[in-house]
Amino acid sequence: MQYRKLGRTGVQVSDIAHGLWGMSGWSGSADRESLQALQLAVDLGCNFFDSAWAYGEGKSDGLLGQTMAKNKGKRIFAASKIPPKNERWPALPKFKYHDVFPPDHVFKYADLIRKQLGTDSIDLLQFHVWTDAWTNDPDFRKTVEKLKRDGTIRYFGLSLNRWEPENGIKAIRTGLVDAVQVIYSIFDQSPEDELFPLCKEMNIGVIVRVALDEGSLGGKMTRDTIFPKDDWRSGYFNPKNLANTIKRVDKLKEILPPGMSLPEMALRFVLSHAAVSTTIVGMRKLVHVRENIALSDKGPLSPELLKQLKKHRWNRKPAPWSD
Repeated sequence: MQYRKLGRTGVQVSDIAHGLWGMSGWSGSADRESLQALQLAVDLGCNFFDSAWAYGEGKSDGLLGQTMAKNKGKRIFAASKIPPKNERWPALPKFKYHDVFPPDHVFKYADLIRKQLGTDSIDLLQFHVWTDAWTNDPDFRKTVEKLKRDGTIRYFGLSLNRWEPENGIKAIRTGLVDAVQVIYSIFDQSPEDELFPLCKEMNIGVIVRVALDEGSLGGKMTRDTIFPKDDWRSGYFNPKNLANTIKRVDKLKEILPPGMSLPEMALRFVLSHAAVSTTIVGMRKLVHVRENIALSDKGPLSPELLKQLKKHRWNRKPAPWSD
């Protein structure tokens, strides 16, 4: 397992992070299997785990807390997120800051998350949604500073809206943000334009999510794939998006180097960028934990392949079904 600094925090985190969203009630999830996967990840050197209160109303935080309790001799970095009070994803400029992250709401959920994790302080607490329209609200600064001053959290971060990587740059410039979580993949390369250069300049940790485009870059989906109605992906991969996505996935398969799988190429593409601190991968099954963590030691892709992959950039705009 390879490790990188999470920006100015100075913390060395595994470049493959374990994401717990799929353990919070997605179709096919089972707690016993999830706990086994989390333990195997720890055993293989993974030390960064991404959770959120919204992942099962504290369920994933609880699973992570159980894993941490069983591994007290190991340094496990826990990252979680405060849900928006208005329960709206993504954040929109028309929403008022006090309707989404009023101080009492933030402090309440920070305490709930701490209890689930079984810790006195949360390593990284993030706002689960964000719009830069809120940057100048006085309570934003007061809230973050109090969380740190009281020892409730060690570091603060933002989870940026899907396909809006620039919608967080103003907040980063306030100096309050230690890390950002952003979608970045072979398809979604726009963070390279403005966000990544700023993060390198200000030494901000970059946590990549959705490197496999919600599963399409896992290589097993087809135009006939159907998810259960209660599975979030049933809306994301609606007929129009599914058809467009599979068409692009098929083109990627045409340039796969011999012996390399599509998910390997997708994850190593993300890890090839120097601004990236870690990339979150959902891993419920033991075989996936072993496969994905093994990619950490393979290093970046060749310059030639990266050059080809740049041509597969897909500039997308947020849609009602995309969050």
